[in-house]
Amino acid sequence: MAGEPQADCLFCKIVAGDVPATLVRETDTTVAFRDINPQAPTHVLVIPKAHYPDAASLAAAEPAIAADVLREAGEVAAEEKAESYRVVFNTGSGAGQTVFHAHAHVLGGRGLQWPPG
Repeated sequence: MAGEPQADCLFCKIVAGDVPATLVRETDTTVAFRDINPQAPTHVLVIPKAHYPDAASLAAAEPAIAADVLREAGEVAAEEKAESYRVVFNTGSGAGQTVFHAHAHVLGGRGLQWPPG
């Protein structure tokens, strides 16, 4: 069920403290941690603590928490001193989503090309 922790979800395990991660920030509704395969000097994931499979389902069910994720992405960029940065939500395996728990990638610290990927 959406919003409920999923036993097989890596990010739910990080939220529960069962899998270690390098935490950057934590609020009542979100957790931010360093990506284990960084694609830029700053590469931090911001996730809702509640489980939603992707950004669209999070926004539909909990728009306030979706806003929290975006606000925290900005806070991460500021703390990392990333003057220019990108926030990316991959939705679906065809877009590169590999963990099906909504998450924002905060990328910065180097020039980013357009179009991406």
